[in-house]
Amino acid sequence: MARMINRFVRDESGLAAEFALVLPLLLLFMLGTIDVGIYAWRLNQAEKSTQIGARWAAVTDPLATEIATTSYVNQTVGSVLIEQGDRIPASALGLITCTSTSCTCTSGTCPGTTFDSAAFARLAARMKQIYPPIEDSNITVEYRGSGLGYAGDPNGPDIAPLITVRLTGMTYDSVVLSPFGASVGLPDFAYSMTAEDSSCEDPAKCDSN
Repeated sequence: MARMINRFVRDESGLAAEFALVLPLLLLFMLGTIDVGIYAWRLNQAEKSTQIGARWAAVTDPLATEIATTSYVNQTVGSVLIEQGDRIPASALGLITCTSTSCTCTSGTCPGTTFDSAAFARLAARMKQIYPPIEDSNITVEYRGSGLGYAGDPNGPDIAPLITVRLTGMTYDSVVLSPFGASVGLPDFAYSMTAEDSSCEDPAKCDSN
């Protein structure tokens, strides 16, 4: 083997020089191919974690506690009195946006914005099981009226809001670019679904449904 390498290095036909010129391009192509594969996998992880997060939020305690506790019986929405058993219109709930630290009413009418930090911690932990690089600050959860739910529902919260989980500000440490201290930004991810019962004594069992 050593003799073959020596003969290759001493080859005066130019093969060694040509190989030396091609080698960096070959390595760059190989690393680039690996990089693209890992990037695609990270996209899949981030997208899946967002979907799982929405599913988790739909069957567990809402981050704004009033969503689960407010009764709409005998409330007036858009000049219409809602009575026992009436369907709750979408306009009954505006847009509640929850981050890792608080919930705020960003538009329309909201019953309240008391932030449930324990519920957020459970949601974030579930998403991080799918994609560990996620930070709490990357997660945003939105609740808005969906037109679903009935006033005085004896089986759960009156309203079943539309829930959107967003994952933003994520980056990918590229194999090719990382030696230069550069990274690639991932796109923003979002997934929406309507709440089911917005409450669950055992979140692990809810998530398996």
